[in-house]
Amino acid sequence: MRGRRRIRTAVATATAALLCAGALSGCTAGEPAANAPEARATPKTAPKTAPTPTPKPASLWDVSPASVAAVGDSVTRAFDACAVLTDCPEASWATGTDTAVNSLALRLLGPEKVATRSWNLARSGARMAELPEQMAGAAAERPELVTVMMGANDACRATPELMTPVADFRTHFETALARLRKGAPKAQVYVASVPSLMHLWSTGRVSPRGLEVWKLGICGAMLADAEDLSAAAERRRAEVQGRVVAYNRVLSEVCAKDERCRYDDGAVFGFRFDSGQLSPWDFFHPSRDGQARLAELAYRRITKE
Repeated sequence: MRGRRRIRTAVATATAALLCAGALSGCTAGEPAANAPEARATPKTAPKTAPTPTPKPASLWDVSPASVAAVGDSVTRAFDACAVLTDCPEASWATGTDTAVNSLALRLLGPEKVATRSWNLARSGARMAELPEQMAGAAAERPELVTVMMGANDACRATPELMTPVADFRTHFETALARLRKGAPKAQVYVASVPSLMHLWSTGRVSPRGLEVWKLGICGAMLADAEDLSAAAERRRAEVQGRVVAYNRVLSEVCAKDERCRYDDGAVFGFRFDSGQLSPWDFFHPSRDGQARLAELAYRRITKE
């Protein structure tokens, strides 16, 4: 029996050696072919699972609000857009009914709803200190959107020394938003930047008529002695322009803290009104065409997804 067992073992060993001679490297004599590394089944790797994308938070901004309240100053009242020294609210960029202007309210609501679903609460000559009161009035209407264009009169004083301090400007604007939130917590707010007064000076000063009108005292801090190019005059204008830039920084920063507020990212400040877009009576306020440009800038920002 032992002899037979030795014979079977020898035969098995010889057979394995023959098999290994034709196999790939890694097989040794005496190791069954089925146990060779190449013969072993390759373990299946678990399929990689694609990472689940993090869903974007739902935006609180509605690109098609159904009612509009406008607060601000003479620009929103379309002062000097239709006649000299007169408000022309029908030509207002925010709530006007003039189809040539195609106001924000016309674009959002359509002509059939402008009269009943929009309110113009702006006042010519208003400064930021008045905005809280205007905002309280807007909140009472429960609008879905409130437009704000305020600040030019805070810089357009008789002299730079009379301009509204930046800290006060900030306090008034923060108070105004708080007033709105108290009465209309879900109202959206569009905030337009203060226009570049330096650009208005550089555009209007080439008009002889504009120079004559400015002598009556329009925005003296910037426009007084409009032909004076002395170093002192340039410093004065630069100080006013710097204050406008600071006001716009405040508008941007305060608005950014409110999840339902959109600043125009300096669109109005950066817009280069030409002579045809300025009132022919004061070469300072927007004409009908200028009002139309303001409406277009606001509509783009408000309806951006």
